[in-house]
Amino acid sequence: MSKRLEMLEMMTSKKPDDPFVWYARAMELRSLDRKDEALAAFGEVATKFPTYVPTYLMGAQVAAELGRADEARAFAERGIEKARAGGDGHALSELTSFLATI
Repeated sequence: MSKRLEMLEMMTSKKPDDPFVWYARAMELRSLDRKDEALAAFGEVATKFPTYVPTYLMGAQVAAELGRADEARAFAERGIEKARAGGDGHALSELTSFLATI
């Protein structure tokens, strides 16, 4: 296990209500090329913190990299819904563009 992942694992137990720590953990798994685990981790972030919009684009990208188009679409569509509800125009634009490529 990487030192960074180890640190993030500890932080999730110390700060269980901080969505960024959980998101960073998922991103670290992705950077370690542990994509199946990363996708599960992004799913966990989306469940625990449904309004944490960055999760959806990253989850959609990982699902697409794994060849799981339906999951990628689902992540992007949920993200679009959350971005629209939160007034996050930048994320909405990125998610909409990504969805068009699937």
